[in-house]
Amino acid sequence: MSEKRRLGRGLGALIPDALASSAETSEIKLDLIKPNPFQPRRTFNDEKLKELASSIKEHGVLQAVVVSPGGEDNQYILVAGERRCRAARIAGLETVPAVVRAIDKNTMLEIALIENLQREDLNPVEEALAYKKLMQDFNYTQEELARRIGRSRPSIANSIRLLALPDSILSSLAEGSLTPGQVRPLLAINDPELQERAARQIVDEGLSSREAEKMATTINTEKGKVEKKEAQTEAVQDPLSAELQLQIQRSLGTKVKLRKGKNGGTIEIYYYSDDDLERLIAKLLPEGI
Repeated sequence: MSEKRRLGRGLGALIPDALASSAETSEIKLDLIKPNPFQPRRTFNDEKLKELASSIKEHGVLQAVVVSPGGEDNQYILVAGERRCRAARIAGLETVPAVVRAIDKNTMLEIALIENLQREDLNPVEEALAYKKLMQDFNYTQEELARRIGRSRPSIANSIRLLALPDSILSSLAEGSLTPGQVRPLLAINDPELQERAARQIVDEGLSSREAEKMATTINTEKGKVEKKEAQTEAVQDPLSAELQLQIQRSLGTKVKLRKGKNGGTIEIYYYSDDDLERLIAKLLPEGI
C-alpha cells in the first residue's frame, strides 16, 4: 500500500496552499521559531540530523518549513519541519525559509503526527501517546481519528492498548529491544510482575511474536490453576467467601484475599508496582483522591 493512500488526507489536505511549490516563503530567524507544543516525537536520531545538517550546509534548506504566528514578540510556532530546523541550527544557519499560515491547535497536532508517520520516525510508544493525546484533547473517537489520519480503527486501538503495559516494558518498546507484536500478547496477563518477567524472557530468549503469544497463554493457564486451587481451598471453609473473592479478583485484575474474622473480616488487595497501585486507585476511586 502506498504511503499516500495509507495516510489518507495527509499533509497536503490539511495545509494544501502551504505545501504547494508556489507558496510564498519568507526568511525567518530560527530564534523566533518556537517548537510545536503538540510534537509527538520525543527522540531525534543525532546521526541523521548531522547528515541533514551537512546537506543543508551544501545545498541550503530545500523545502520551506511551515509556521504559525505565535502571538507574542513576533514569534512563530513551528507547524511542520522540526528536523529541518534542528539540522539548520546544527549547520549554523540563523534563518530558514518558511511559509506562514494561521493554523489551529487541532490541525497542528494532526500535522505533527502525520508528518512523523509519513517518515515512520515515531517509535510505537510515541505513536500510541500521540493517538491518545488527539483523542483526549480534541474528543476524537477511534473511528473519527482513523478517518482523519487514514489508519484503520483496529490499528489505532491496538496501538493505544500498549500503553496499559508497565513502564519498563514501554521503555524497551521505545528503545526497540521489543516489538509491538512481541509485547501485545502480554496484555492478556493481568499481573504486572508476570508481564515484566515474561518481557525479560522474550528479550533473553529472542522469542518471536507467535512464541510470545504461546508463552502468555501458558502463563495465564498456570495462573488460573493457582487461583482455582486457592479458591477451592477457601471453598472448603466458606464457598460463598471463595466465590466472592474470585469475583473481586477478576474485577480488579489482581490478587485478592478475603479473610473472615470472628466479628467481621478483612480484604487484602495486592499490587506489584507503583503503576499497578495507581491503576487500582483509579479503579477504586474513579472521582480521584
